[in-house]
Amino acid sequence: MIQRVQTIWMILAAIAVFLTLQFPFYSGTLAADNSYYILNATNHNFLLLILTSALGTGIVIDIFLYKTRKIQMRIIIIAILLECLIIFLYFRQLSQFSSGNFALWSVFHLLILIFLILAAKGIYKDSKLIKESNRLR
Repeated sequence: MIQRVQTIWMILAAIAVFLTLQFPFYSGTLAADNSYYILNATNHNFLLLILTSALGTGIVIDIFLYKTRKIQMRIIIIAILLECLIIFLYFRQLSQFSSGNFALWSVFHLLILIFLILAAKGIYKDSKLIKESNRLR
C-alpha cells in the first residue's frame, strides 16, 4: 500500500483537505453589514463543511482500496469533481464581500487538485502495468 506513489499523493491530498477545514480561504468585509468576516469551510456554511469532510473521508477510504484499481480510479475522479465543486462554491461566496484578500491557505485547494491528478496518473500506470504483466503470462 505505502510502496505505491499514488498512496503518497492521496495522503498529501487528505492532509490538505482536512487543513482547509481549519484555515481560511478568504477574509474581508461583508457588503451587507460592513463586518469583517473570514471565509472557510466551518464558518456558517454547512454545505462546504459537509462536502469538504466527505472529500477528505473519501480520499482516506480510497487509500485502502489499493487492490481494486477500477473503484479506486472512480473515487479519485469523483474526488476531483467534488474539489472543483468546492472551489466553485467558495468563489460563489466571494460575491458577498465588498473588499478583502485571498488567504495564503487558499493555495491548498489547488494543491488538492494537483495531488488527486497525480494519484490518478499513478493508479492508471499501475493498472496498465498489471494488464501488461497479465498479457505476458
